[in-house]
Amino acid sequence: QVQLVESGGDSVHTGGSLKLSCAASGYSNSVFCMAWFRQVPGEDREGVATIESDGYTTYTSSVEGRFTISKDNLKGTLYLQMNNLKPADSAMYYCAAEPKRMACWIPVWDSDFSYWGQGTQVAVSS
Repeated sequence: QVQLVESGGDSVHTGGSLKLSCAASGYSNSVFCMAWFRQVPGEDREGVATIESDGYTTYTSSVEGRFTISKDNLKGTLYLQMNNLKPADSAMYYCAAEPKRMACWIPVWDSDFSYWGQGTQVAVSS
């Protein structure tokens, strides 16, 4: 069992930066793939970035060059550094983890992941 707890969401202006964290506990070191998703009301959850156990990362095109996914295995924490934020980035952000081997690259879907955090809200105003 893996438990995930996100933090770091906030309200910022366009061009600002935020760093989201996802603290993992349980059998977190056995996770094969971790990801950040985001969701706005009325829309499907969107996979934003993925990181495989070997460190391989992928991003959806709208955040490429602005967001960076990383992890600290010693701390059991997943991060999402978000720079040059835009109003379109406003959403609830979720981290997700999957222990089993899978296609750990964008696009990813809700059904690919077994474990989810509760979400952290990001609001970007113009």
